[in-house]
Amino acid sequence: MIWRDIATTTLTVLARPSRARRLMALGPRGWRSMARFLGVVVPFASRKLGDIRRRAACIPDPALRGEALSSIDRKAYHVQGGSILATFLHGEHMRRYVEIVAPLETIYDYLDNLCDRLPDVPPAAYATLHHALTDALDPSAAIADYYRDGPYRDDGGYLRGLVEATRAGIRKLPSYGAVAPRIAEVASFYAELQSRKHLAPDVRELSCEDLYATNAARFPGLQWWEFAAACGSSLPVFAMLLLASQPETDSGDVAATFDAYFPNVSAVHILLDYFIDQEEDREHRELNFVACYATSAEAVERVRCLLGETAARLRTLAHADRHAFLLQAMCLFYLTHPKVFAQRLHVESRALLAALG
Repeated sequence: MIWRDIATTTLTVLARPSRARRLMALGPRGWRSMARFLGVVVPFASRKLGDIRRRAACIPDPALRGEALSSIDRKAYHVQGGSILATFLHGEHMRRYVEIVAPLETIYDYLDNLCDRLPDVPPAAYATLHHALTDALDPSAAIADYYRDGPYRDDGGYLRGLVEATRAGIRKLPSYGAVAPRIAEVASFYAELQSRKHLAPDVRELSCEDLYATNAARFPGLQWWEFAAACGSSLPVFAMLLLASQPETDSGDVAATFDAYFPNVSAVHILLDYFIDQEEDREHRELNFVACYATSAEAVERVRCLLGETAARLRTLAHADRHAFLLQAMCLFYLTHPKVFAQRLHVESRALLAALG
């Protein structure tokens, strides 16, 4: 079950000549990285997620247990893909990185499910629930009652356990202090977005527009939904965790990497995620940022431009090949996902893949 999305998509890549050529274009270094990612990182991430799933299965409340299990079974590829930068770590460093990503990404996905799916979660609870995310990333913060504003159910300590597991891993990172302010900022953006995008359909878009209006001077040139997409990604946090895994981290590298990942990589990440979820979001009446473009052609052209800009920014970073691999692998996964072909989006997906060069 946990292997399903990555394995199915990999087979789809190999079965379709246009996608297989894109994989071949990675070159020998890229092939080695892909082999290590699929053969070493994904299995380890899946084992860690399996451990979390066993804890989720013990949640006393059936509604919370259902959403916890659903967030794992339907979104396992979030943990697997979120661990991709562990490809460039080895031994204990790789394992430590994944042991942080697995509970942390599970917090993202579990809280998203609660706010999306449970009818008894009031809007006032969105921000309170997401304190679990910001607390997980701040080992000095006091653990709180994240359900105090709802839902009033017993999770058997599941969410608190995820927070504590994330913090335990972070405490072992040698350079976390160098990246902590950046991580806190982007986690706050995420929590703020979740407090807005899950509101009622008649107010959520205006609320997300206000979020960008507050930050437009710092991040110009975006549509409000593109900035919202950037706020919705965990990848900037994972990029910072990679730097924090190093014995020493240069402040210039931290700033350059953060600026490349937010809003560039993060916006592309979530727009691609929404690209393959269009049908599902229509069914559930959820806000889909790709659907905010006036036409499908406009969406493809704009995401193409963002992809080109993002690839160029990543080429300026130290260890640029690592970040280029993340971008290429991410695009291959999303744009070759079975959902693409089920929704007959293969023409659009080919156009977006072509933007990678």
